[in-house]
Amino acid sequence: MGDWHKTGCVLCAQNCGLEILVEEGRMVKVRPDKDNPRSEGYACRKGLNVLYHQYPADRLTHPLKRVGDAFVPISWDQAMEEIAEKLKTGLAAHGPRSFAYLGASAQGGHMEAGFGVSLMRAFGSQNLYTSAGQEFSGAWWVQGRMFGKQYILTGPDEHETQMLVAWGWNGMQSHQMPKTPKVLKEISKDPQRLLVAVDPRKSETAEIADIHLALRPGTDALLIKAMIAILVQEGWEKTEYLEAHCEGWERIRPWFENFDSRAALLVCGLAHETVYELCRLMATRRWGFHPDLGIYMGRHSTLNSYLLNVLGAVCGIFGQRGGNIIPGMVMPLGFHADERSEKVWKSAVTGMPPAAAGSFPCSILPEEILTDHKDRIRSIIVSTCNPLRSWPDTQALEKAFLSLDLLVVCDMVMSESARLAHYVLPCRSFYESYDGTFFPWTYPEVYFQLRRPLVKPHGESLEASQIFTLLADRLGLIPEIPEKVMEAASKDRMTFGAELMGWIANHPEHLSKMLFILGKTLGKTWDSAALAALWGMMMTAPKSFRKNAARAGFETGFDMGDRIFQALLDHPQGLWVGKVDTENNLKEVKTPSGKIDLFIEELAEKAASLNAEEEIKALTLPEDFPLVLNAGRHRSTNMNTLMRNPEWIQGKRGCTIAVHPEEAAKLGLQDKDTVRVVTEGGSAIGELEVKEDVRPGMVLIPHGFGLIYDGVKWGFNVNDLTLHTHRDPIGTPLHRFVPCRLEVCGEEKGL
Repeated sequence: MGDWHKTGCVLCAQNCGLEILVEEGRMVKVRPDKDNPRSEGYACRKGLNVLYHQYPADRLTHPLKRVGDAFVPISWDQAMEEIAEKLKTGLAAHGPRSFAYLGASAQGGHMEAGFGVSLMRAFGSQNLYTSAGQEFSGAWWVQGRMFGKQYILTGPDEHETQMLVAWGWNGMQSHQMPKTPKVLKEISKDPQRLLVAVDPRKSETAEIADIHLALRPGTDALLIKAMIAILVQEGWEKTEYLEAHCEGWERIRPWFENFDSRAALLVCGLAHETVYELCRLMATRRWGFHPDLGIYMGRHSTLNSYLLNVLGAVCGIFGQRGGNIIPGMVMPLGFHADERSEKVWKSAVTGMPPAAAGSFPCSILPEEILTDHKDRIRSIIVSTCNPLRSWPDTQALEKAFLSLDLLVVCDMVMSESARLAHYVLPCRSFYESYDGTFFPWTYPEVYFQLRRPLVKPHGESLEASQIFTLLADRLGLIPEIPEKVMEAASKDRMTFGAELMGWIANHPEHLSKMLFILGKTLGKTWDSAALAALWGMMMTAPKSFRKNAARAGFETGFDMGDRIFQALLDHPQGLWVGKVDTENNLKEVKTPSGKIDLFIEELAEKAASLNAEEEIKALTLPEDFPLVLNAGRHRSTNMNTLMRNPEWIQGKRGCTIAVHPEEAAKLGLQDKDTVRVVTEGGSAIGELEVKEDVRPGMVLIPHGFGLIYDGVKWGFNVNDLTLHTHRDPIGTPLHRFVPCRLEVCGEEKGL
């Protein structure tokens, strides 16, 4: 008999509560955790199959060094010594711009991010690349301009809303809020509430929606501008709200006053009366919107996010219960990096800003490496991500990685990125480590779950946080720690804290190395640098977090952080660690005026000039690529690259090329035939899936396939079809609008 342990899913940002049965040191069974206060017993099929993530065939056991075309096992001591020496040599020769950290992207654990960023900053570098830069560069840049900080991520108050608008989001498959399918079904079935889907195809979410706007692919910005114009021309704008909480409205209002919404909606393929009625509802109901990749990675990516925020402001929904609110945070997902500041780097070659809360867009990375520019990136550490399957233009990225002076990959498996590395360092899985995530998906409560090890580490693997601490130590970045501080790490936490802060008070220059100091002291005692960092974070939490914690019932006092830390240890199912002030949510806006800034100078000309006539021309597809590829379809059978064993799909169809019956008929093809899809970036052969819910003229391919598992490649990689240069001006790849064509393959078989 084994024991059931409370933990959380690590496969998506919702981290639903799970209970896992451990027998003889091995995880053997999974069920939803009914005691989890956020997920309340909900878990999707991905989480219930997390054993496939924990036990893949390609787990790493020892540090590896590339020697010729093979990898040989080496000791941790040798790995740290050689990597540190190569980093020192590279930085001395080429400066801090030559180094980049690719990480801080895990869906299941965020603690390594602080260590990776600390190492990067210790080198004097700002070259951070995360998966947020893959999807959210434009959107988070807009948030920074309108709300004052790029990490202020507004979202719908779904439990209080009267109407939820899913814009470019198929929540029934991709989640992105707690218990998404359950919540969406409840709204759909409630006669007092409405569910609206804005999506070119009849997705699983659109299927249950009360209103479905099946707009023409690539026309989101035009549709939003038309909707704002209807609101303005009908006098439905919330004037008092705009005056009280926004600035810049009078500067942008002329963009909509005489805009021809009827002509625009013809281009969008939508009936004017349908959109007009939705606008009327928006003017009279408490509503919120949930955008996703259909907006973020569609045509006019950044402009989409900007105009959608303007639409929300015109209707007065930001900061209001049932509208789009600013949630509380344990820790921001990144940091504000305004490129207008001289202190903030732009990328050396492309001149792109670090728009995604400090992260540069992933799409520019090949150009930042494959160049003779003096400040090109030459050395990279990759942690908790797999760029060679998850980021755009795999072919260009592979070429770039092969040209690096040093590539170090920290992962639990021999991933596709690890196969090109000079050194591969084995990480513990998230069920062998202490860790947690800081996704701010709840309101008004603030949730956090501290996951703890359920099974022993595999081989000689270490936490990513431990690896960064070891490397920092070998590089001489950790100051000499007094013996009394080291000894105090084995005593109670408050004694250690007193010794530590007494030392730091006399040496404030060491504050920037605090994570590494904690990792080397408490982290050594606890065998977890991540756990040590979390304690330090709780002890030094800002005033805003402490106020939220007090509202949640934690008594104030000098030891408040330590008591919250202990509560997290005592509640493995997670708990509410804070509650935001619901009376004045907009006080969280951090612009100079304290109001939502509706005028973004860099987007003004584009927003003002957007019109039906010009969009008709721009939407015309080339003759050789007459279809639109949605590269990265969300479905319940794809899991990024975290589920490497294809058996987890359990007989369901995974990597397919989905089209409407009309497109299949044009080529004389039927369901399950083999077909080739071709783009400007490349081609791939796969199984055709013929479905009525796919819009004619579109092709849907999921992401997360083309993995090499146990020596065999299964499925194909959709990023072989994408070009890194097919992107928005802020850098977000336009994966939801890739021109393509289909070709008959005869007897050829897909991979």
